[in-house]
Amino acid sequence: MKYIVSIIQPNRLEAVREALSTLDLSGMTVTEAQGYGRQKGKSEIYRGAEYEVHFLPKLKLEVAVADDLTAQVIEIISTTAQTGKIGDGKIFVFDLLEAVRVRTGEKGADAL
Repeated sequence: MKYIVSIIQPNRLEAVREALSTLDLSGMTVTEAQGYGRQKGKSEIYRGAEYEVHFLPKLKLEVAVADDLTAQVIEIISTTAQTGKIGDGKIFVFDLLEAVRVRTGEKGADAL
């Protein structure tokens, strides 16, 4: 099993969710986040005054999947979330050692 964590732009969430719904995923978690990558924030002008925004709004999307779906999920997220501009995000993949469904006690891939 793999645990996939993606940082994406908020305006791409619905497209990513729709694209992932074509797979047999049992769920995902989305968290509002703020951060920066290589761009280190950006400069904006408000009422004639320039100011720096260091942390930009992002979404953290987390999905636990079986090993055989990992490549498909990564491909879907990367192509759907991509705008071609700085700040499109990142995808991190972790080994998931165990999963337990609290309600039923199912373990492993059955818990997903």
